[in-house]
Amino acid sequence: MALTVKLKGNDVKLTGDIVSVGDFAPECKVVLSDLSEKTVGGKKDKFQLLIAVPSLDTPVCATEARRFNEEVAKLENVDTTIISMDLPFAAKRFCTTEGVNIAVGSDFRNKRFGISYGILIDEGPLTGLLARAIFVVDTNGKVVYKQLVPEITSEPDYADVLNFLKK
Repeated sequence: MALTVKLKGNDVKLTGDIVSVGDFAPECKVVLSDLSEKTVGGKKDKFQLLIAVPSLDTPVCATEARRFNEEVAKLENVDTTIISMDLPFAAKRFCTTEGVNIAVGSDFRNKRFGISYGILIDEGPLTGLLARAIFVVDTNGKVVYKQLVPEITSEPDYADVLNFLKK
């Protein structure tokens, strides 16, 4: 059964494998702004904060990226990656302009992250982009936190995810 979220109040179906808390986080490669690849998911020596956004070129996504950039700088042992379908060149421009220092990865090559985590938008004007979602993966590669934002145009619950990470 596919998940749905809303876009300006209208239902939008997502496609892919639904990942829930307790599941192993699938390993996927995303393309960084320097065109190198980064593997997200799976086992790592740090907790992973994976932040999926539709596009950095929207006001809500830009605000979210800036806010997490500021907040995660205060946390230790957290590897943060913002993931979108934006091309790496656009992501590089965004990070330079906005002063964002955390990793920004693109899933544009094969949409593997979106499909593997069940958050690829499958209908409507944003088809092919990622829904707004946050995953925290522990050092054993298990998803220990998930927030699928119900309305794509809304910001996530920052306090909830940040309080979880501070535990």
